[in-house]
Amino acid sequence: MRKLWMALGCVWLSLHAANAQSGEPPYVPETDKAVLQKLEEWQDWKFGMIIHWGPYSQWGVVESWSICPEDEGWTQHDPKYSYFEYVKRYEALGKSFNPTRFAPEKWAKAAANAGMKYVVFTTKHHDGYAMFDTKQSDYRVTAPDVAFSKNPRANIAKEVFEAFRQEGVHAGAYFSKPDWHVDSYWWNYFPPHDRNVNYDLKKYPERWNQFKQYTYNQIEELMTGYGKLEILWLDGGWVRPLKQQTQESLSWSKTPPQDQDIDMGKITAMARSHQPGLIVVDRSVHGPYENYRTPEQQIPDKPLSYPWETCMTMGGSWSYAPNDKYKSVNTLVHNLVDIVAKGGNYLLNVGPGPDGELHDAAYTTMKGIGDWMHVNGEAIYGTRAIAPYKDGKVCFTQKKDGTVYAICLLDENESLPAVISFKGIRPKKGGSVNMLGVSGKLVWKTTGNGVEVKLPEVLRSKGFKHAVAIRLGSVEKM
Repeated sequence: MRKLWMALGCVWLSLHAANAQSGEPPYVPETDKAVLQKLEEWQDWKFGMIIHWGPYSQWGVVESWSICPEDEGWTQHDPKYSYFEYVKRYEALGKSFNPTRFAPEKWAKAAANAGMKYVVFTTKHHDGYAMFDTKQSDYRVTAPDVAFSKNPRANIAKEVFEAFRQEGVHAGAYFSKPDWHVDSYWWNYFPPHDRNVNYDLKKYPERWNQFKQYTYNQIEELMTGYGKLEILWLDGGWVRPLKQQTQESLSWSKTPPQDQDIDMGKITAMARSHQPGLIVVDRSVHGPYENYRTPEQQIPDKPLSYPWETCMTMGGSWSYAPNDKYKSVNTLVHNLVDIVAKGGNYLLNVGPGPDGELHDAAYTTMKGIGDWMHVNGEAIYGTRAIAPYKDGKVCFTQKKDGTVYAICLLDENESLPAVISFKGIRPKKGGSVNMLGVSGKLVWKTTGNGVEVKLPEVLRSKGFKHAVAIRLGSVEKM
């Protein structure tokens, strides 16, 4: 019977995959006026920080995934231990977690100085360990048997949100829908097979209802006890109604897919009753509860027709890795400009270490970005995409008042050129052109191929790095 069930499941999977939409399901626009206003504000912020942190930082391993019984490159665990021995050791990390150098105001100050306008903090990842004072589980940072629980700052998520809000940075909560610790998702009666729920939902509906209530209760705790939250960033997109499966989500199932419906309508209504205007991001579950989309570790090739945000690591890992290599400031500034020119936001990740500190490279990198943003932020914040978006090494952004910026990307150690050329748009006749960070007007002219802006030697000797932004004022199409 088992072989028959597996065979039937594989047939169902292949048929459903064949019938699933080959393209991306359409974006469902929000109708709540308060949410629409908040989305408009969010699109003005442009730049944010996401923080992946938990007891796993003590080992410097990937967040949660090493306890997932899938044979993927990011799910490997220490081969000295059997799977169940490893899980037991991993879960014990929660008790020894003791980040004595935890000082979120230092993170918040660095983020604000870098020009980041919002933060998304991992209140709970897939492993189920709560970085907040949940009353639903003892698997939490504030549990009496946790080393850090005696610290006055033990309710970590609350401390983080308050520290960032003190710096004027908007707060958002990351929350994993799947929970690999709670018995109503990975029931210990059965071994887990993959990332999905490990029991038959039709056979044990009362257990699934327990999980739905557990999830609802934890999210309500976050919505009521942690101050103003403006984003609920939900991860674990395989937890979704069966009718919303896509080719992508089906590929995440090693077992026949089930109807993992947690009633997002009820959760969203509750969350917004406590936090009016809350942006809800049910990642990858394309529908009414995905207010914006979140391409991960990639930048779209062209502008998208809906609100979106690229989430990306500042280093090479989402969670703390002892010898992580960070991307250069030049690369990150270029990414930011490219994303903003295409109408998106940039959410950049850091992973604190087991003691609560960030890598030194995180601070120096953020300082470098901040130095650039302090001069050029005008061309980033509050802008929207304007065609042709990009021409060679020049990206375009536009303010709501019609002011347009041409941002010229500079290679690492490249000097400012004598002439910046671009096609597609030009300043209106008689309009002024100037460069951010310096006084005076620049000489420009139209050519057969577009526009040329001359940069005098006095500017080129100032050592500009990463990119320069030229304010064009009002423009017209060519």
